Amino acid sequence: MDLRKLKKLIDLVQESGISELEVTEGEEKVRIAKHAPAAAPVNYVAQIPTAAPVAAAPAAAPAAAAAPAANALPDGQVVKSPMVGTFYRASAPGAKPLAEVGQSVSAGDVLCIIEAMKLMNEIESEFSGTIKAILVENGEPVEYGEPLFIIG
Repeated sequence: MDLRKLKKLIDLVQESGISELEVTEGEEKVRIAKHAPAAAPVNYVAQIPTAAPVAAAPAAAPAAAAAPAANALPDGQVVKSPMVGTFYRASAPGAKPLAEVGQSVSAGDVLCIIEAMKLMNEIESEFSGTIKAILVENGEPVEYGEPLFIIG
């Protein structure tokens, strides 16, 4: 293949929207590929507002305030998520929830459904007692080991 044909093929690839061209002429074979330039790495910079230094006593106050919030949960046994997925309180949209606060449950009763990889998994109570708290909202994602219910 002569140089003029090769130049025309290169120009054709550059001008058109194609990214690759392969031409075979007899036993000769030419492949021209146009590669997009490598994207420059993007650096994300978080801007942290600068504030006046805070004394040690006020800084301890938010930590102390967070502790009572964690203790605001009722005492009881915690039912944790056995998998990562989406938490559903009912078996179908618009259906009655499987479990409510104040409801009495036995070990083995279905409390909720967690959808994982398009499979609906019924989550059963490991304990008998009364549901004291439901810690996750309907339709929210849950992580493995995340507390779902407190049963007392």
